[in-house]
Amino acid sequence: MSAVRSKICGITRIEDALAAAEAGAHAIGLVFYAKSPRAVTAEQARAIVAALPPFVTTVGLFVNASRCELTEILEVVPLDLLQFHGDETPADCEGYHRPYIKAVRVRPGEDLEAICKQYANARGILLDTYVAGVPGGTGEAFDWGLVPERLSKPIILAGGLSAANVAEAIAQVKPYAVDVSGGVEVAKGIKDADKIDAFMRAVRSAG
Repeated sequence: MSAVRSKICGITRIEDALAAAEAGAHAIGLVFYAKSPRAVTAEQARAIVAALPPFVTTVGLFVNASRCELTEILEVVPLDLLQFHGDETPADCEGYHRPYIKAVRVRPGEDLEAICKQYANARGILLDTYVAGVPGGTGEAFDWGLVPERLSKPIILAGGLSAANVAEAIAQVKPYAVDVSGGVEVAKGIKDADKIDAFMRAVRSAG
């Protein structure tokens, strides 16, 4: 198995983006969802992206955004990848000239392979914790045993990950990538460079 990729999500400050890059994260996530405590404006996001070194993927997270809203953000922010975290259909996720991943909030009985087939053009499927009424960023892990051994899409594992449990999560789920937000924070939207570094060390030791 090749090394597990990593994304530090919910970045709101340039210094946190640089800390993620310095620690070896493959991607950063920028949240364009006003109800999130980690939301950024297009102008904030543009400044963060401009400060990054090369070869760090920039991911924009959207929750049921209108096509107009999303297009306007893409005119300002040079995002590499789109992450859809709401009730978007496959058609809603396409047409932006960007690759995308679709987030699924996992609960018992969810047919994850059917979702992989439904979102046939997605580059991957992100698995997050189901909490009623909350599209993500709950800080809670879900039962990793609900993830089948083999799925037809690369899996990005999210939901309640931290330096303390990410190695165990990788060993059990064997994801393509892991995604952390609250697990490397001192407050919502404010990352801790030491926690990012510890998380990345744990990912590397597991991978």
